[in-house]
Amino acid sequence: MADKSAKWDLNVDGLFYVDDQCIACDACIMEAEDFFEMNDDDGHAYVKKQPTNAEELEACNSALEACPVEAIGNDGK
Repeated sequence: MADKSAKWDLNVDGLFYVDDQCIACDACIMEAEDFFEMNDDDGHAYVKKQPTNAEELEACNSALEACPVEAIGNDGK
């Protein structure tokens, strides 16, 4: 389970975030490329945009479910 106290500073404020358990597998980007981006310098993903409607929320939830190490959280607010 993701820990909002360990989320990356690059995450934009909002409901979703990526924490320091990310292993840079790209699963979140494959599920929701409009919302997640890889920081290649540090080797982790982060949330670049928050969802604003039901369809976008579904995409972000799919990314959360696809994360093999549970590094994505949806309690960031």
